Amino acid sequence: MNIDFVIYIAREALITGLYILMPILGTGLVIGLIVGIFQATTQINEMTLSFVPKIISVFLVIFILLPWFMDLLMAFTREIFAHVALMAH
Repeated sequence: MNIDFVIYIAREALITGLYILMPILGTGLVIGLIVGIFQATTQINEMTLSFVPKIISVFLVIFILLPWFMDLLMAFTREIFAHVALMAH
């Protein structure tokens, strides 16, 4: 195992993590922005009004995109195992 391989695996792990986290964080950001604009226009300052829609939308996105997330993680895991098998020889 050389340093180039370690850097490659670390880079692929970070990219895979970003692919998984960006839809979740983006949804939370968009819903938070919409709720914030709604609160500013109606002058309603309720904490649960900003928290509950974000939680529901994030769980909904995770539930909808879970098969895609699992495909990404399985492809990354297969790649890791393939490299480990090649290093054993």
